[in-house]
Amino acid sequence: MSEPLVLRPRKLRWAAWIAAVSFVAIMTVAAVLLRSVPTGVYFRTADQVAMVVLGLLFAGGALVFIRPRVRADADGVEVRNLVTTRHFPWDVVRAVSFPDGSPWARLELPADEYVAVMAIQSVDGARAVEAIRALRAVHAEHTATVP
Repeated sequence: MSEPLVLRPRKLRWAAWIAAVSFVAIMTVAAVLLRSVPTGVYFRTADQVAMVVLGLLFAGGALVFIRPRVRADADGVEVRNLVTTRHFPWDVVRAVSFPDGSPWARLELPADEYVAVMAIQSVDGARAVEAIRALRAVHAEHTATVP
């Protein structure tokens, strides 16, 4: 059995990690400096800890954006977006498309429904084109042709 095709966005992952590290660094520096800056407000240790915890929470929120992934194999395609993960067998997937102006690809399903595939994003440029072609090839390989 061949290896499953696994695709993830590139630029979004970098941006999410940079944002997460920035949130923690900025909130930590702010927590340290607030105690020493004479603003007229007295910041205690609990306030400083709360600032760092807020930075960690913001970082966690930013890291949600590293979740998108699509995994395709002989059994079907698994789409993991920001919050949900769904598996679709190949006989349910009618097409893999990337509409003009759309930020990400999508799986076309029966009854004019579709599911966004956030793992293949237009901001990734040529890499997104390669990814959509690879996913379409796997789809074509595992979809029975209808006469």
